[in-house]
Amino acid sequence: MHNLAKITEVWMRSQNTNILNPMNVRMYTTVPKFKPLNPLRKWLDSQEINNPKLARLLCRLIPTQCPFERDITFLGHVLFHIPPMCKLNPLYDELISLRFRSLCYLADVCGEDVTPYC
Repeated sequence: MHNLAKITEVWMRSQNTNILNPMNVRMYTTVPKFKPLNPLRKWLDSQEINNPKLARLLCRLIPTQCPFERDITFLGHVLFHIPPMCKLNPLYDELISLRFRSLCYLADVCGEDVTPYC
């Protein structure tokens, strides 16, 4: 009976190492190698705002909230809600960062009141 416990322990250890084997992990994870939007993302992140007209234009063009989010109502009752879909945009974070840098430039450097853009 003692040998059976030892064989079971060896078998369990070999099974656990197979689960943690890096080759098995690589088989199940998919990492896209081709990222066509990376140059555009880097370009958006590298843009410095140093023109008040450009900063105002960016603050007007890039919305503060998702324009697609809304409630569909009928006779005063909400039928359903359309959730915000801006997070599906692959450049969402970069655009929001660009808008934030524009707001900061207008507020800090130009001394403007940015509440109309919020």
